[in-house]
Amino acid sequence: MGKVLRKMLKSPKIVLLVIFIITALFFRVMKQNTEMETDLDKYMPQNHPAFVYSNDMEEVFAMKDGIIIAIENSNGIYQTATLQKVKDLTKKLGKMKEIEKADVTSLYTADNIIGTEDGMDVKAFFKKVPKTEEQLQELAQKVRNNEMVFGRLVSEDETVTVIIAELEDDVFSQKFYHEILGLVKSFEGPEKFYVAGSPIVEGTMAFLGPRDMKKMVPIVMLVIVLILLFVLRSVKNTIFTLLVVIFSVVWAFGLMAAFKIPVYAVSTMLPVMLIAIGVADGIHLYSHLDLFLRTHPNATRKEAVADMLKGMWKPVVMTSVTTSVGFFSLLTSEVFPIKYFGMFTAFGVTAAMLFSLLLIPAGILVFGYTKRKPKNTTKNGKQSNSFAFKFANGVIKYKAVTLFLTIAIVAVSLFGMTKVWINSSFLEKFEKDSDIVLTDKFINDHFGGTSKLNIILEADESGKMKSPEVLRLIDKMQHKIDANLEIVGNTFSLADYLKRMNKVMNADKEDFNSIPNSQELNAQYLLLYEMSGNPENLWKVVDYDYKIANVTIQLKSDNSKAIKSAIALVEDFKGDFEKLGISVNYAGSGYKALIFTDLILEGQIKSLVMSLFIIIILLTLMFKSFWAGLIGSVPIVITAIIGFGTMGLLNIPLSTTTALISSIAIGIGIDYAVHFIERYKIYALETGDKQRTMEGTMHHSGRAIIFNATVVIAGFLVLLASVFPPNRSLGALVSLNMFTSFLGTVTIMYLLLYKTNLFFGKSSKNK
Repeated sequence: MGKVLRKMLKSPKIVLLVIFIITALFFRVMKQNTEMETDLDKYMPQNHPAFVYSNDMEEVFAMKDGIIIAIENSNGIYQTATLQKVKDLTKKLGKMKEIEKADVTSLYTADNIIGTEDGMDVKAFFKKVPKTEEQLQELAQKVRNNEMVFGRLVSEDETVTVIIAELEDDVFSQKFYHEILGLVKSFEGPEKFYVAGSPIVEGTMAFLGPRDMKKMVPIVMLVIVLILLFVLRSVKNTIFTLLVVIFSVVWAFGLMAAFKIPVYAVSTMLPVMLIAIGVADGIHLYSHLDLFLRTHPNATRKEAVADMLKGMWKPVVMTSVTTSVGFFSLLTSEVFPIKYFGMFTAFGVTAAMLFSLLLIPAGILVFGYTKRKPKNTTKNGKQSNSFAFKFANGVIKYKAVTLFLTIAIVAVSLFGMTKVWINSSFLEKFEKDSDIVLTDKFINDHFGGTSKLNIILEADESGKMKSPEVLRLIDKMQHKIDANLEIVGNTFSLADYLKRMNKVMNADKEDFNSIPNSQELNAQYLLLYEMSGNPENLWKVVDYDYKIANVTIQLKSDNSKAIKSAIALVEDFKGDFEKLGISVNYAGSGYKALIFTDLILEGQIKSLVMSLFIIIILLTLMFKSFWAGLIGSVPIVITAIIGFGTMGLLNIPLSTTTALISSIAIGIGIDYAVHFIERYKIYALETGDKQRTMEGTMHHSGRAIIFNATVVIAGFLVLLASVFPPNRSLGALVSLNMFTSFLGTVTIMYLLLYKTNLFFGKSSKNK
């Protein structure tokens, strides 16, 4: 490959021109076709059995995620002006092309089931806005008497009411998001308005994600420029190293756009990732060039480039291949954002490799390099590098301390790994004091909750859901969930309809707020409702054949722990339902989010095992030694353990963002091992002396690794300025991983190389 590169570089200006033209084309495609995707459903494999079932049930019961608009009047909502706003906003929402009129629920549209002399009737709470105090109090009393509305559409302190507008999955857009916010704002004063719900959370993510990326990239660039100028001591070298990473980012996003792959929330990490990773090859190339020029100050450009490519093309290719493997291993994940992140980061790393081996040498040939003074030498003619030599000897001298500390840290980290948990919450991607979180909290404090879990009960025969025994079991389950879980705000089912009907048909006596004893009576009540009310509301809790029922649990949190706690209580009733010939399943966005977390964990385990296995094989083939493969993998294994252990100890959950930590640790960390072992092998074959080999390796690769680790750590620490907490966690964890990878390479791996006589024969000196 070295010969191929040198042949291509015979025309360096053409090489530069071709690279610039292709990059310009990618940039154009990226600019025209890049789209942001935040719909959680689009993150998931639609052919997964759980998602297929959930989607089927969502269609049966018309389950839709909704926008929740809360209207607060500290003096009480039963004011003419406030109720007029409820009516007007309800009607305006219903007229929007993205919202079906029937899918808007508020105090103005809600059904009020009441008893009459002739039987049962279903009426609106009000059609004309009440104006007199008597009319307002009459409305208030109607709401208080209806358990299906009081506490659900009107808060128990009667200072807040909500409007819920349900949406189809494919109608939400950035334009619609801003229209909703603008519409609500136009109604403000003196009432306060709060907008929440899954679409709003996703819309806010789509709005803030690109802005956060635009803020992060310049900061990362600035930090890396400053460090590169300090490390490389050359404006030219810094510029071409930056061009490598900028072009690799453009190529990666350009290819995503060309294949119509959207930018997911986690994809916003890709530029920071490639910028931090892409400088590695440039640092190693220029470090090698610097050492060459110090001993050959009069070398020509061609001689310098030839020596650089001869000595460095192999480790640059090897590190790029191993890094790409670390990211390609994410293809085992069924979670689309993680899968695509791995795929296009690997492509970006490969592009950065090509630019490093073509753009940097071509730049040197065309624009030259910074002249260096000869390296100072000692009296005996040896190059002085006292720090590297002292460090190399110090590691050997204090090997027992190094081993003891490593074992202790790994032991603590293994304990921490047992505490790692997974979370797919979208809401917890935001700051706790952000407007979106505070709004969600306000609504959760006054109502049942903005997140939902749907329990699907399927009977073995039609009409089963009219059975008193079945309905009582459903009601019993609801009571247990309501009483035992603070995270649950409300539950709702067909049982609530029957209890309400039974009560109003018996003069509103509280004793009759229960399930009727007769299946025939239940059937009569339901028929009356179908005739006098809106049966579409009924079909949201039961199917037309009364064979499948939908029980909705409202949760005050969308994280995995909340959903699992609710499911655990439902599972206690599974046996009782099965005795009645009813199976228990789950559906809805809350349940799909839970399955999503399991897929994240499953994907992480697969990618970690696969990438380690492949990297050991690659290192074995590269260095023609199985021991080299094992020894080279030691730093990244330790790094992965420490990374996950830290997450567990600090209660940082695995998410679509932090789930990338193992692949990043392996993908980037293995670079250090490859460069170190390659240089060690070269010196071992040249000198046959272990002491000189170790000192020379520490001087050459150890030096470059320190520079590389410094740049990568600084680049990822910039993520601490992100508006999203998971991004900040990722930045801190990756920085920690890079430090432990670097330290593990120059200590533990160094010791293993020293003690195993790898690449040395029996005649080695200074064993």
